[in-house]
Amino acid sequence: MTDPIKSVVILGGGTAGWITAGTLAARFNRDHANPVSVTLVESPNVSTIGVGEGTWPTMRSTLRKMGIRETDFIRECNVGFKQGAKFARWTTGTEDDFYYHPLVLPENFNQFNLAPQWLSGDRNQSFSDMVCPQEALCEHNRAPKHIGTPEFAAVANYAYHLDAGKFSSFLQKHCTEHLHVRHILADVTGVTELESGDLESLQTETAGDIHGDLFIDCSGFRSRLLGDHYGVPFRSCKDVLFIDNALAVQIPYEDEGSPIATHTISTAQSAGWVWDIGLQSRRGVGHVFSSAHTDETGAYRELAAYLNLSEAELDSMGVRKIPIVPGHREKFWHRNCVAIGLSAGFLEPLEASALVLVEISANMIAEQFPASRAAMDVVARRFNDTFLYRWDRIIDFLKLHYVLTKRTDSRFWLDNCDPETIPDSLKELLTLWRFQPPWHDDFDRAVEVFPAASYQYVLYGMGFETEPNAFGLSEQYREQAQQLLQQKQKATQQMLAGLDNHRDLINKICQHGLQRI
Repeated sequence: MTDPIKSVVILGGGTAGWITAGTLAARFNRDHANPVSVTLVESPNVSTIGVGEGTWPTMRSTLRKMGIRETDFIRECNVGFKQGAKFARWTTGTEDDFYYHPLVLPENFNQFNLAPQWLSGDRNQSFSDMVCPQEALCEHNRAPKHIGTPEFAAVANYAYHLDAGKFSSFLQKHCTEHLHVRHILADVTGVTELESGDLESLQTETAGDIHGDLFIDCSGFRSRLLGDHYGVPFRSCKDVLFIDNALAVQIPYEDEGSPIATHTISTAQSAGWVWDIGLQSRRGVGHVFSSAHTDETGAYRELAAYLNLSEAELDSMGVRKIPIVPGHREKFWHRNCVAIGLSAGFLEPLEASALVLVEISANMIAEQFPASRAAMDVVARRFNDTFLYRWDRIIDFLKLHYVLTKRTDSRFWLDNCDPETIPDSLKELLTLWRFQPPWHDDFDRAVEVFPAASYQYVLYGMGFETEPNAFGLSEQYREQAQQLLQQKQKATQQMLAGLDNHRDLINKICQHGLQRI
């Protein structure tokens, strides 16, 4: 129990496996004279899901800590910048119905809440457009930085759109060549346990037994270790989030100069929604839908209509069907095994929560890595508590997008507004926000996956009403709010005038590269 943890074995590659391997190996190499060994085992016969093409701004820190150059990443992974998400037809379903969830916080958000100012005004301007510059940047297709901005630094906060398949290969090459991660291609045929019940090794036919002190399950939906071997139950949330299928396709641009959207576009359909993600050489498009509210034929037809293609034309592009089982494991760390990625759970692609959960899971393991088996149980309890909370909050936030709709044109939207499908925790917050705008103190943890600003963008983007404060707004408040809004307007004008078109900046980076930090 007091022996040091000397080796980590990761089962499964893909984005989850290689992000985890890189995060741990980089931390060990930085902090330890004799680093913990990291071994990644993956089957040569199993392809990865490879659909998660949207990230969060956290990915910049993740890559930087691994020692990756942003220029190399952008060039090799077909990367475009992401400055948020545009939600079309989610509120009323009309052509002009849209709002943004940008990645820039409202002006001076840590000290000042501008929501009461917007709520008390004429609302001719959308909430996000009033409080931050990023809606304007997205609508004018501006990039979030200059060619002279150093790697990973920003003028406007940003994440990435990336090719998931290329990203996994890129991470694999970096981890094995620069971070000393041992890579084994072999099919796992069994698992060996110690008398204590801990995992001792993975059995393979071609590479023998692979021993480890800590095992990380990145084996995908099957959850080979945590689910299959240990039998940790799966907690479905299908009663809250109805999406259970995806149709995914890659769409070429009309020509090399076609604009690249600098935000994810999420367009509501009759029984789900379509994602549209711009990469350098193509778009990644997919229709996620509820099979309880439409069939595959109907979903396929709506995807074809969104792309302005005939069904025969769409057939020729190789549409993939991906089943989704929304939910997560009842716990994520059991004994000396922890699940990350799809083996821990999956909800739906809305708000790109899958990859950020991989990042923060790997980072927490790296930051709180147990020095011994005795310490591992303490870390495991903390990990399970943290991530059960985070999964619950993500479920609440995703459901928020559906419960605020005013659409009554299909059973899907009506059923999403049924109080029986809304978690009590979300109902409580919505009651609170009827009387006061979301703010930092509304949440239990110092660090939230979705901060109060994200709730403000969705609530007021979808027309939610917060009653005016009975005590009114002071002159001091209004003066300070006006000063901040003037600052924001000046910043917006400067950014629109000074920032490149998105594709132009991508082309410059591919040709010249960004400055090293």
